Amino acid sequence: MDRILIRGGNRLNGAIPISGAKNSALTLMPCALLTDEPLTLRNLPRLADVDSFGHLLNQLGCSTMIEGARPEDFGRVMTMRAGKVTATIAPYDIVRKMRASILVLGPLLAREGEAKVSLPGGCAIGNRPIDLHLKVLEAFGAEMDTSNGYVTARAKDGRLPGGTMVFPVVSVGATENALMAASRAKGTCVIENAAREPEIVDLCNLLVAMGVSIDGIGTETLTIEGRDRLNGATYRVMPDRIEAGSYACAVGITGGEIDLVGAKAADMQATLIALKEAGLSITEHRDGIKVAADGTPKALTLSTAPFPGFATDMQAQFMAMLAKADGASVLTETIFENRYMHVPELARMGADIQVKGRTAVVRGVDRLAGAPVMATDLRASMSLIIAGLAAEGETQVNRVYHLDRGYERLEEKLSAVGADIERVSDG
Repeated sequence: MDRILIRGGNRLNGAIPISGAKNSALTLMPCALLTDEPLTLRNLPRLADVDSFGHLLNQLGCSTMIEGARPEDFGRVMTMRAGKVTATIAPYDIVRKMRASILVLGPLLAREGEAKVSLPGGCAIGNRPIDLHLKVLEAFGAEMDTSNGYVTARAKDGRLPGGTMVFPVVSVGATENALMAASRAKGTCVIENAAREPEIVDLCNLLVAMGVSIDGIGTETLTIEGRDRLNGATYRVMPDRIEAGSYACAVGITGGEIDLVGAKAADMQATLIALKEAGLSITEHRDGIKVAADGTPKALTLSTAPFPGFATDMQAQFMAMLAKADGASVLTETIFENRYMHVPELARMGADIQVKGRTAVVRGVDRLAGAPVMATDLRASMSLIIAGLAAEGETQVNRVYHLDRGYERLEEKLSAVGADIERVSDG
């Protein structure tokens, strides 16, 4: 099993290319099931989750062909074609590895009139029920059944009639499934209190390129006019705002200056505001964002919230940076109830963090010490990398397969800007 070794203490200076967004790529890929024409995605990150989703599409009859990166992109180019959907069942052995697999439910239902998908897996960061996915599909006219570990959806007469769903709480995944299911509905579908994340906008823009009419893109009310059939498209995956924010936190704890090439400031304003409040210098430019830090970060009070609020996917990385801040920071996690599993591992490195319920108080310390630590989920893994970059001595991060799900060529990118980091394998 692979491990990552970090010998901390180096300032980071240089440029890091920001990859295509994992959270967007896994939403755009299932759109290939909506058409019998080719769908080509550019700037696709090289990630374990992307590979797993590609295998799932293959199981359903969708071919996938991968090309190398183009000069204007950092990632790969993948062309997918579901000329004929050969299966409408997404099996447990694939779906259990990745929660995003539930996103084939909407497009399979839209195109084939039926779908059967195993209940999903993914990072163990808390209770993430799919009840809103089921309710919105019911609101659009589907018949739903959950039994024996599978969700089965059927559309009477083969196509959804349409309808209106008012989400009681914002749900990114349910909004994504709803958009894809609505894209081939017979009538109009309306989503109220829809998620507004940049990844949702990315999905809407792709669906429009495929021929769907969507009104209200970027707002909490989306109106979708379904089409009998959709065309193929070529589309560039948006840059990963979480990756960019993660490397910015690394600069915040080590000091130095990094140019996040390709990062899009408009997609991560809440993160940039928090970084500025922590004392970092942020400079937006045409090709990305420059982040600089010189000195101890300032303490912060942060609370996670749906977009445009502070992203839950940035909470662990900020906690690591604030472990060396001047003063006490207060972080409140409002999205997932079990997203502090990195706290005991950071404490092994000397961090002073107290958790009570959904609130964590982080008292900055003068020094962190390298130690063997264990990654528990994707973003927690990155928090340990960030802490290790500033810790004295060697940090050994185990279970790095979590990192490989969401960070492309991490050790290569960090080594290029001055970090002493390497991947080692037991076999």
